[in-house]
Amino acid sequence: MDRVRQSIPMTTGSPAIPNKTPTPTPTPYPKPNLSSGSGPSPYQANAKYVLLLGLMCALPAVTSDIYLPSLPEVARDLHTTTTAVQLTMTGVLVGGAVGQLVVGPLSDRLGRRRPVLIGIALHIVISLLCALAPGIGTLIALRVVQGFFNAAATVVAIAVIRDRFTGSDASRLLSRLMLVIGVAPLFAPTVGGLIAGQWGWRSVFVGLAVFGGALWLAVWLRLPETLPPWRRRAAGLRPALHGYRILLRDQHFVAIAVLPGLGMAVLMSYVIGSPFVLREGYGLSANQFALLFAVNGVALVGGAQINASLVRRVAPIRILRCALPLLLAAAVILLIVALTGGGGLLGLLAALWVTLGLIQFIPPNASAIALSRHGEIAGTAAAFIGAMSAGVAGVVSPMVGILGGDARAMCLVMIVSAAAALLLLATATPAFRRGGWQKLEGFTSKMSV
Repeated sequence: MDRVRQSIPMTTGSPAIPNKTPTPTPTPYPKPNLSSGSGPSPYQANAKYVLLLGLMCALPAVTSDIYLPSLPEVARDLHTTTTAVQLTMTGVLVGGAVGQLVVGPLSDRLGRRRPVLIGIALHIVISLLCALAPGIGTLIALRVVQGFFNAAATVVAIAVIRDRFTGSDASRLLSRLMLVIGVAPLFAPTVGGLIAGQWGWRSVFVGLAVFGGALWLAVWLRLPETLPPWRRRAAGLRPALHGYRILLRDQHFVAIAVLPGLGMAVLMSYVIGSPFVLREGYGLSANQFALLFAVNGVALVGGAQINASLVRRVAPIRILRCALPLLLAAAVILLIVALTGGGGLLGLLAALWVTLGLIQFIPPNASAIALSRHGEIAGTAAAFIGAMSAGVAGVVSPMVGILGGDARAMCLVMIVSAAAALLLLATATPAFRRGGWQKLEGFTSKMSV
């Protein structure tokens, strides 16, 4: 045990002193005997490991997207309004924001496996309760609770990555996870539409429970414990609050940590608005909508994979500096197309495709930079980032329904979110100052993995 401790450099929140001998690559932690104990090291970024972490991160996305084609039917069946039904989507985000703030410190104290197994198990229970919801108020409340417990899967997956990777390596792995997460828009609405078409929208939640059961089994069998006991933090409310106090005092961390949320706000504005824009505005059927949603999902996957390749040669902060202005420009073009009707449905879809692809350059790079600053409380930092992501998106995206739920409203919310992200990066971080971005990049690149 002493040899293992001595071979693993403890990551701190302070940058390494320049011009010193680089820290040697740490010896991997011993693999726990979770099943047979055979197979490749779980710390290699192999396909199975990435798939498992990606499915954990994708649980909230699947929970939202599989339900999308059913939104108009839910409104009719429960005799409610479009805005009220959209709150069932927002509720998942708000619950996830709160849940991550709670689960993050718990994972720093209890380890990574226990919180995620409990969270997914409760997701299964809540999914079955959603299938029995008698009214829209009950369904909204259950979706908030569902988002709270879903948060365990996301925050633990991100914390596991930070336990082993930083900087460009973390950004590249996060981008690879986006390949798995991006598959959710490709298949989830189609699957949800087929299930709802055969057995009604309530059966979609039964399908979510089945998916949760399969994921729980995979985590129990395949996810190793990446936080050894000697690296865990003290229990109680005070240590948790102390961890968040450390994060809030880091101005650059807070600014960077909000960027994934604003990127998610752009994405969720599309997710929440598109069923009504495309189905009611353009008269598409549920299956046609699911097909077009899948085509736009290809843009999400493609953007993530381009970013994963790009970070091998370009620092994450440099990518952010270029991607955010391009995202804002694409959102403005999307609004122009929506207002003028130029190109019809194909013109709108083409502009959407480009905008969605650019979104995927924001969360991986911003998350990797922010996480690298506080590796000693990775769970708490991941929770803060996730809470900002879900919380900001949850607060901003309902504006689509409030502003009318049409294409113009969707595009305006996307523009405001992208502009806020660019303004935050420019004013609250040194990213655009002469030589200033090197402070963030240098900090990240010198962190020990």
